[in-house]
Amino acid sequence: MASYDDRTALIVVDVQNDFAAPTGSLHVPGAEAAIPAINREIGRAAAAGAVTVYTQDWHPARTPHFQRDGGVWPVHCVGGSEGAAFHPALDVREGPVIRKGTEGEDGYSAFSVRNPDSGEQFATALEAELRERGIERIVIVGLATDYCVKETGLDAARLGFPATVVMDAIRAVDLEPGDGERALDALREAGIALE
Repeated sequence: MASYDDRTALIVVDVQNDFAAPTGSLHVPGAEAAIPAINREIGRAAAAGAVTVYTQDWHPARTPHFQRDGGVWPVHCVGGSEGAAFHPALDVREGPVIRKGTEGEDGYSAFSVRNPDSGEQFATALEAELRERGIERIVIVGLATDYCVKETGLDAARLGFPATVVMDAIRAVDLEPGDGERALDALREAGIALE
């Protein structure tokens, strides 16, 4: 079981209506079933004095990230839309919110975004927020295993944050069969603990 203290941050990745609700435009299979486990971790983190950070995809209406504009994904999580809002069952408490893709970038990792045309990477505010708070390790839950959870974990390892992914509090898109399992393998290889 993941452990928490005041040097730990729980990163709750993209538990938004477009991903978590069955009617969402990019619904992740089984996402709603993961929310009780996510909420359990939010409660455990709060009880131990850990900070909880929530992330949101927050795209403009037109972006090369979307299929209609040359990308791979259906329109999802347009900033200010119902689809971009946190799922109503999610326990949203006080804590920083990191929004990704706000300028049309690909926003898979909570730590970085990528210009879909140039491939250039830019940091989000997350690393600075964690360093300022004296955070030494992170726990990751949320959606989706094979994209935003995986990339957040890999960036955490690259940036020197020991990280744990809570297995019953994540779900995979599995755009290609086995993507979720391959993501877990990549996380293991990067030294991320899977619990």
